[in-house]
Amino acid sequence: MDEERVPERGGPARWRRPGPPWPGLWEEDERPGGRWPWRSTLLLAVFVFGGSTFAAHQQQGERAVLDPFARVLLLVAAGLLLWRHRHPVPVVFGTAAATAVYLGAGYPYGPILLTVAVACVAAVAAGHRRAAWTALALLWAVHLLVAHWLYRWLPPSGDEPASFGQEIVVATWVVVIVAVSELVRTRREQWARERAERAQAARRRADEERLRIARELHDVLAHSLSVINVQAGVGLALLDSHPEQARTALTTIKSASKEALGEVRQVLDTLRTPGDAPRAPAPGLDRLPELVEQAARAGLTVAVTGEPPRLPPGTDLAAFRIVQEALTNVVRHSGSRHARVRLDQAGGTLRLRIDDDGPAAHTDAGGSGNGLAGMRERAAALGGTIEAGPRDDGGFRVLAVLPSKVREDR
Repeated sequence: MDEERVPERGGPARWRRPGPPWPGLWEEDERPGGRWPWRSTLLLAVFVFGGSTFAAHQQQGERAVLDPFARVLLLVAAGLLLWRHRHPVPVVFGTAAATAVYLGAGYPYGPILLTVAVACVAAVAAGHRRAAWTALALLWAVHLLVAHWLYRWLPPSGDEPASFGQEIVVATWVVVIVAVSELVRTRREQWARERAERAQAARRRADEERLRIARELHDVLAHSLSVINVQAGVGLALLDSHPEQARTALTTIKSASKEALGEVRQVLDTLRTPGDAPRAPAPGLDRLPELVEQAARAGLTVAVTGEPPRLPPGTDLAAFRIVQEALTNVVRHSGSRHARVRLDQAGGTLRLRIDDDGPAAHTDAGGSGNGLAGMRERAAALGGTIEAGPRDDGGFRVLAVLPSKVREDR
């Protein structure tokens, strides 16, 4: 059975097995192989003995007195219920047999019939409906034989056949057992479906969160490491001939690595404290000038057309990451040192277009790796689309279309 994470008041979430909507009165485990239901069995045995003693006084002269054999039958019928979750089929037949002998011996009618009901409910709930109904039918058949034919030779002496009213009572009792058993089975199946749905939803949320974190880490690290790689190459090439320019490259590496560490730390903080709000706001298109400046330090000139619109946080972050990844791909895969970013918003839709003039630095310039896949996943999560591919003139274009409902100021 699947487990789910359940938050506890005043403490972190802990793992436990899901159960019915309310806790059991006796905290007993009803799974096969679980804890023994000895508390409820003991309570039921006390009720059966007490109720049978009371019934014997009420039916004195009509039914046989409770002798030691009758008490043994009561003990067997009640004691078998201790195994009702581990071995429901033998228990339901055993309680039915003990009850049939008890009634056939002429002992007082009483709560011994409750043991059959409990065993029947347990068997049906465990999926053994045919065994439960067979045991109940056999008990009813024994009752009919005793009440209408064998009563002549069985105690108590002078007994008469059962009346029509008594048969209605017995039939009603059987119908009630069937109805309660089916109700319990239906409810347990519903609880099992709800537990499975909750577990599936929890797994889906965990998968989505892992995917989101993986995208964030990829975008942060891919962009920053690309800048660092380019500047490291520049620094190595100019270290001897132009040390001042090499110093500038090292400064760019320091700045890019510092920013990357800060963003990685922010992502990791969400793992350590999943219920807390992030300590720093997520990046958005308002940081587009910083992105352009970082690209410039990596040797890429970026021309931006259009003003960054006000967007919902999720859309704003996705738009920023898409532009960041597109520019990173230009730095890594394109021979061009110029890129153009165009932002257009109309009709509740934001269009992001990132172009470079190429040519590709190597054969996989377009690529279909994690970067483009991550951009498509971000757009699809918002109900948008991504188109990426080479242009006819030899360059490369990334076109993102995202819903952009403008958030209202409060």
